[in-house]
Amino acid sequence: MAPWQGFYAILDRDDEALARALLAGGAHALQIRMKGATPREIMRVAKWLRPLTRHVGAALVINDRLDLALAAEADAVHLGQDDMALTAARQLVGTRLAIGISTHNAAQVEAACAGGASYIGFGPIFATTTKGNPDPVVGIEGLREAVGRAAASGAAVPVIAIGGIALAVLEQIALAGAAGACVISQVNGAANVQEAAQAVSDAFGRSQNQ
Repeated sequence: MAPWQGFYAILDRDDEALARALLAGGAHALQIRMKGATPREIMRVAKWLRPLTRHVGAALVINDRLDLALAAEADAVHLGQDDMALTAARQLVGTRLAIGISTHNAAQVEAACAGGASYIGFGPIFATTTKGNPDPVVGIEGLREAVGRAAASGAAVPVIAIGGIALAVLEQIALAGAAGACVISQVNGAANVQEAAQAVSDAFGRSQNQ
């Protein structure tokens, strides 16, 4: 699988055991997204995480900060709608980094695809508790529309579903056409993180074989 397919994992704390479990469970991308962390703390985590992701062939992604992504020798930076503009980011990094964009409606999907996003995160699919002020829920139908818009753009930009996704609905997410899913609470908070991560990976492996 490509990095933007299957399980897109989030490392939400400085926890090497968690990172290893996410990668062992088949994460093809692992994004450092630690709320309230300082740049120094993010770089400290990136320093020990970079060799781990390289060892298994997973993409290392830094949230929001283009400068930190470059300094950490990450594979990608993930930008929100209020972060640096995609066009400006692409001008600065060229092809050195993949750039992911968070999107929440059809217009944002189209703009990200037209602007050269490497992949897009789309959601929240369901209500989420991982963000303090989440955007409106888009649902499965919204996800299906986003996938269609991304496909129609001609850029073949993969869509990663995010927001309130439970393990029980992964088949619906995959059947809606998403390239992958970002599942945080039900994986990072699971009694067996590797097993929960593997469930996400397996769901998209099955969808490709159908």
